[in-house]
Amino acid sequence: MIAKWRAVRAVRAAAGGPVATHALIAGCCAVFLLGPASGLNPAYGTGERLLEAGTAYFRRWGVVPAELSQGSPRALLTPLTALFLHGSWLHLLGNMLFLRVFGAMAEERMGRPAFLCFYVCTGYLALAGYAAANASSEQTLVGASGAISAVLGAFLFLFPRARVTSLFPFLYFLPLRLPAWLVLLFWFALQWVAAHRAGSGPGVAYLAHLVGFSLGFLLAWVRYGRTARVRRSATATEGDSQP
Repeated sequence: MIAKWRAVRAVRAAAGGPVATHALIAGCCAVFLLGPASGLNPAYGTGERLLEAGTAYFRRWGVVPAELSQGSPRALLTPLTALFLHGSWLHLLGNMLFLRVFGAMAEERMGRPAFLCFYVCTGYLALAGYAAANASSEQTLVGASGAISAVLGAFLFLFPRARVTSLFPFLYFLPLRLPAWLVLLFWFALQWVAAHRAGSGPGVAYLAHLVGFSLGFLLAWVRYGRTARVRRSATATEGDSQP
């Protein structure tokens, strides 16, 4: 199994590496730079005009649970468009860091078409799941967090023994190399606690993280559960930002 995995990985590396992951990152960055949240597009103006443009932009392309629950065709498309929107530079960079670190290996294991389908479908369902749980909310939901959380869930199943270098703020950002299963289960526990403390107002959609992570792990288990998981040492670098 390991020899087969190495052969497949060598072929995909020769074909250009994690192209789908890089394309998703490029797409998210391009949409952000062209949108009002970056503050770099002069078409949206400055000051109050920029704030108003941002509010209208996110309401049009982001998920509004109250509108999604009504089932209009336009609203049903918003979980797809919202996957490529981010509310700030920190939001974008944190998500793209996680996607690059964990998405590359997941893509290598799944293959590009399957990985793209997995990313889009789980991202849609994660946002829709959050919207269903907060059906009366008028708050706009944007970001790739649900899809990236699904990638983390799949990574946990596929590469539980991979070594992940993490930075912990409470340890003065001391870099520690730990097994992926320990880092990701700790991350999931943090999301669980935060989700039970958070309301339905503005903030981080922790419930979308939980839905995405669970879906990612479950789908990886269904698809690859009957084959031996890849058992290899790998090095990844993860910052302290959350998707």
